Amino acid sequence: MQDRDGTVISPDILKPLVIRSLRRSNVRKKVAEYLFDISPSGSYTSEIAYNVKTTPTNVIGAIRGMNSRYRYDESLISLKIVEQVNSGKNKDIKLYKLTDFGKEIVESLLDNRRRF
Repeated sequence: MQDRDGTVISPDILKPLVIRSLRRSNVRKKVAEYLFDISPSGSYTSEIAYNVKTTPTNVIGAIRGMNSRYRYDESLISLKIVEQVNSGKNKDIKLYKLTDFGKEIVESLLDNRRRF
């Protein structure tokens, strides 16, 4: 995996950062879990917001980062949990879906929750 600079980051190093980021934000965690539930399909911002019971602005912040409230470094896209997919004909509609790495992370979180 690579970050914005092109520096390669191993999943072993990234995993603790991802877990920390998801624990710090209920919105990030709910978005990741919702995308896990509908996987392999993707969804758009307002539909995700409706299903996780928050605003589209919070969803965009959790997925892409937004100023200081949702830092880019801890965004779901930056952490390689979610990927943006442009829908077929209409390039303006952005769909978001969970990556394979994201599926592993959410599965491990759900497994840990079931144990306790």
